[in-house]
Parts: sequence; structure tokens; C-alpha cells
Amino acid sequence: MIKYMDYTVENKILKKMRQNRRGKIFFANDFAACGNIKACNKALERLTKQEKIVRVSRGIYAIPQKSKWFGKINPSFDSIVAAIAKRDKAKIIPTGLSAENLLGLSTQVPMKAVYLTDGMPRTVRVGDLTLKFKKTAPKNLAAKGKISGLAIQALKSIRKERITDADIEKIVAVLKKEKPQHLAHDITLAPEWIKIIMRKAL
Repeated sequence: MIKYMDYTVENKILKKMRQNRRGKIFFANDFAACGNIKACNKALERLTKQEKIVRVSRGIYAIPQKSKWFGKINPSFDSIVAAIAKRDKAKIIPTGLSAENLLGLSTQVPMKAVYLTDGMPRTVRVGDLTLKFKKTAPKNLAAKGKISGLAIQALKSIRKERITDADIEKIVAVLKKEKPQHLAHDITLAPEWIKIIMRKAL
């Protein structure tokens, strides 16, 4: 039998989540003011079973968005990463296939997305996908531009010996959307062969 206090904790959690937009990411410790840890964890478990909320990953929850055509839509991986970065006050940048995919250089969706961060290293499982956060030196996160920072990581992933003219053409086209001052700064951070490609966008 569920105690009245347990219902109160559930209601507090649900009210807090409903006061925000659908799809917003919440972490278990966001509900510290709703009750003790044990009560909150039980309440989150019950709300998940009742399908009032979804458990995105261990300790990560949301009220899914709704679509007329697709029904419930769970939070995107990008929104999960952004929420982790905000919570940890950390810089996070995609690497490898994730960076290539975001820049349109690959249509392959990696089962293991790797991110560089100055925050805590961790692994987050979201369905069949693994998000791996690797601690890195500050210089690897020093890019000022989001696009140019991604381009450096994507090109490192493709590698000099595998880069094609078509890849270079796509990279240069995307880099032209970057702020010139950010691009000029970030070129100085790249390996020499990547600098040559990036300069084509100036």
C-alpha cells in the first residue's frame, strides 16, 4: 500500500516537471527538495511505470514531447548531452563519427558516441546507444566556434590519408557559416594539414 507521503512526493516531482517544457531533461538530484532520496527514487520509479514520465537513462528523466504523427518523442541525444554539460558546468564537444554526422560528412549513426569534456568522465546508456564522456586537456576544448570546433574533430576522425575532395568541399562550405573571428582563432589550434583545409573557408 502506498503511503500518503509517497503520493505527495510523486505530486511534487510531477508538478516540478510539468512547470517546464516537455522534453526537458531532469536528473534525480533535481528533486532533492521533494523528499528524501529513497522516497524520490521510489516516486520516480512509479511515475515511470505509470508512463507519466520516461526514464531516459539511469538517473535521467523527462516528460516526452508529443507528436500528432509519431506519438511520444523521447529527448534527443543532443539535449541529453547539453543538459549534462549545463549541470556539470563543463565544456563538451563531439568527436569521431558523431562530429562527422553533425557536419553531414557521414550518415552512419554510431552506437557509441564519444565526447571530450573537462568535466567528470562517465558513460551514459540511452537505449542501445552509449554516450562516453572522456576527460581531455583544456587545449582540446579551446575552440571558440561550434562549427570550427566540430570540423577539427571530424577531420581528425576521417584522417589525412582518407580525406576526399568531396569531404573537403563539404567542410569548407559548412565552415563558411562560422564567425570569421572564431574561425581565424580555431585554425591556430588545428594540426597543419587541417589548417590548410580550414583556411579555404576564410
